[in-house]
Amino acid sequence: MQTKPVSTNEVNQNGGNPYKVAAIQMVSSTRLEDNLARAGKLIAEAAAAGARLIALPEYFCLMGSHDHDKVGIREPHGGGVIQDFLRDQAKRHGIWLVGGTLPLESGEQDRIYNTSLVFDPEGREVARYDKIHLFGFSRGDESYDESVSIRPGDIAPRTFDSDMGKVGLAICYDLRFPELFRAFGDVSLIVLPAAFTYTTGSAHWELLLRARAVENQCYVLASAQGGRHENGRRTWGHSMLIDPWGNVVDRVEEGEGFAIGTIDKARLSATRESLPALKHRRL
Repeated sequence: MQTKPVSTNEVNQNGGNPYKVAAIQMVSSTRLEDNLARAGKLIAEAAAAGARLIALPEYFCLMGSHDHDKVGIREPHGGGVIQDFLRDQAKRHGIWLVGGTLPLESGEQDRIYNTSLVFDPEGREVARYDKIHLFGFSRGDESYDESVSIRPGDIAPRTFDSDMGKVGLAICYDLRFPELFRAFGDVSLIVLPAAFTYTTGSAHWELLLRARAVENQCYVLASAQGGRHENGRRTWGHSMLIDPWGNVVDRVEEGEGFAIGTIDKARLSATRESLPALKHRRL
């Protein structure tokens, strides 16, 4: 993690107050209470560093020993320990909080929605996105099939309006489907919580994130799991903030921490004015 002092230029470009965002990286365990405590500590540190929008990683609340462990801690939408935690953290620190993902009831006994909830600085829920693309991978001894325990959400893209602009929501495997990101329309920021495997992350994570930023000429904030977990899984990490030109503003490679940086509205506008690719679309 790196944090640089706010320059006068940054202040002027952002209307007198730079808009900082942070992507929290965790190495979540099999214990819900411990994970909430670690998340709370990292949120407090990122907020103290000036972040006004903070994103937690996918499965921040639990990386279970078995696929169905997350089904055991599912909550009804609107209430539960995890949702109360997110609501309280957003209000306590006066931040926009993208709650990584948590398991919500899906109407099926053995499957949950893998859901990202967003809370505003007053602790009010302002957006919900249920992951629509479910990861499947098999090579040698490594195999994953999220559809075993997760029900896909509705196809419609999810965005919300914040005081820094319109924000699009995606989760992990969604990163491989650029049509979802184009469906957001004109957004200033895309937030993507993830738990990429070490194998696929080392090959494609940064490549795809930078491509989504360049294609959509916006900032991308990606919060990831990053390290060796109790369940034997190793996640890639490399949480990062990427600017509209595809430059990595800040990153955390492995282990706990957070990537932090400023959403520069002037840079966003200048990128789109000098290379108006979004206006040049034909399809």
